[in-house]
Amino acid sequence: MDEAKRVEEGLAGDAQTQLIKEHGEGDLCKKIDRNDGGDCIDDVPDQPVAKQVEEQPQVKQKSKRVATLDAFRGLTIVLMILVDDAGGAYARIDHSPWNGCTLADFVMPFFLFIVGVAIALALKKIPRIKDAIKKIVIRTLKLLFWGILLQGGYSHAPDDLSYGVDMKHIRWFGILQRIALVYFIVALIETLTTKHRPAVLEPGHLSIFTAYRWQWIGGFVAFVIYMVTTYALYVPDWSFVVHGQDEPERYTVKCGMRGHLGPACNAVGYVDRQVWGVNHLYTQPVWQRLKACTLSSPSSGPFSDDAPTWCQAPFEPEGLLSTISAILSGTIGIHYGHVLIHFKGHSERLKQWVSMGLCLLIVAIILHFTDAIPINKQLYSFSYVCFTAGVAGIVFSAFYVVIDVWGLRTPFLFLEWIGMNAMLVFVMAAQGIFAAFINGWYYKDPDNNLVNWIQKHIFINVWHSERLGTLLYVIFAEIVFWGVVSGILHKLGIYWKL
Repeated sequence: MDEAKRVEEGLAGDAQTQLIKEHGEGDLCKKIDRNDGGDCIDDVPDQPVAKQVEEQPQVKQKSKRVATLDAFRGLTIVLMILVDDAGGAYARIDHSPWNGCTLADFVMPFFLFIVGVAIALALKKIPRIKDAIKKIVIRTLKLLFWGILLQGGYSHAPDDLSYGVDMKHIRWFGILQRIALVYFIVALIETLTTKHRPAVLEPGHLSIFTAYRWQWIGGFVAFVIYMVTTYALYVPDWSFVVHGQDEPERYTVKCGMRGHLGPACNAVGYVDRQVWGVNHLYTQPVWQRLKACTLSSPSSGPFSDDAPTWCQAPFEPEGLLSTISAILSGTIGIHYGHVLIHFKGHSERLKQWVSMGLCLLIVAIILHFTDAIPINKQLYSFSYVCFTAGVAGIVFSAFYVVIDVWGLRTPFLFLEWIGMNAMLVFVMAAQGIFAAFINGWYYKDPDNNLVNWIQKHIFINVWHSERLGTLLYVIFAEIVFWGVVSGILHKLGIYWKL
């Protein structure tokens, strides 16, 4: 049995003792790091391994995988598939056109939250800082590459069988790019401050915060940069070009203001237009579903006759300034990971997690309903960070109670399986690559393919409802299907990790 398998199953105690005898403590830490116990925690309090062996020579040190992490990651992927593919039929679960929060608006912060938790566990032991930084940089570059390939315009999956992108209009930012930058910053701070970590926390409810003060200082710096730029940066008039069936037409948006939080003149969009260029932004922003833009609101529809010019403008929902704010989501996630590492009792962990989640929710609700800082996913406002992180913390805590405390794993196994192969399901299902492959085998007409046939004849026609049929198709032909595939891959030991 290989060492990685032994560590995961909690059988590595004797092997660790032997490694210490043969190679010393440094090589043991290197061995553990190479096995990447990112979702594993030790059942004994953190202290030097040699000391553990010396004090407890007859007790095997167990490394236990936290099933909640995989289940939460799988839940996030499932939510993404659901809102992306069924959101067109059910506008209420699609992204909020501007202020407010819907089911779709939880996906990105949930991703960043669980990335933060995983960073804390993966980097709990860092034998060599240079090696850790190298891994962080390589993983960041991989995420950036896949993000640009999948969402930059090169891939037209699943409906359009062509591929390729005009570099004059490539989209530089997207979901994976945001995750990459947040991961890079949060993981880098965690790595560079490893020497400042305490082996044992001091007494007190706030000791977990002071012990990792540098992580919170990093989050506070991101918060200050975002808030100052959002409210102090002057946004001048700007223009964009719409390429329709006729001649391209240029429109001008009148601004000349600071601190505006509406769609047209906010600093978040201005920064992206200046850094990336207006031609490299997302061309179908959700604000097109606002009442000011279409009579079909909150669903998509044709622009109304008196729609303002900015309704047709591009906007990057995963932009640079809003990504700086998103660092806070990763910072909160890594705090939950630190709690998981340092607090060994279930009640202590849950007290820390639930109390912080409730505090974040209270702050968000106050900021939103006093109109101080509205909850807004497109701007990634501070109230949005607090609200979504608070919900993530409560959901994570609930999963932990049900799955890891009560041991009711069976109903959530499909989420665990998807979470273990999150990147594969994200690419193949959420980004439509597998559906595009199936669509490539059509009969006479590209629309006459197996995917469309199943959706129409097995779901829509049977239920005599396009909305209900679409929802059932997404649930059974996509979510359940990929849950089964992920389970098979798990049994075979096949995982796609960057």
